[in-house]
Amino acid sequence: MSDEQEPGKDQKIWQVVAAIPPGKVASYGQVAEMAGLGRQARYIGRALGKLPRGHEIPWYRVIRSNGQIAFPQGSDTYHEQVSRLQAEGVEVVNGRVAMKQFRW
Repeated sequence: MSDEQEPGKDQKIWQVVAAIPPGKVASYGQVAEMAGLGRQARYIGRALGKLPRGHEIPWYRVIRSNGQIAFPQGSDTYHEQVSRLQAEGVEVVNGRVAMKQFRW
């Protein structure tokens, strides 16, 4: 069964991401593990890309395991993610978050 045929998989991911508290971040791998998907970290970004319009799931709290923002620096989505994280008190320096300090 392909990923597109598993809507329950996306729902699990969205539930985990919705549980990340304000002011904290989680890595793609951490979300995959918590959603029961083992080492499928790459799928997390695809699932977040399928979020319906008008959702309130804090997708911006998911970053790479090294603390780096995954979007290209300078892109609109990059700036939106940095802005939202900073509004919650998460420090972003040169496109990175200190995982020791802000990891959920």
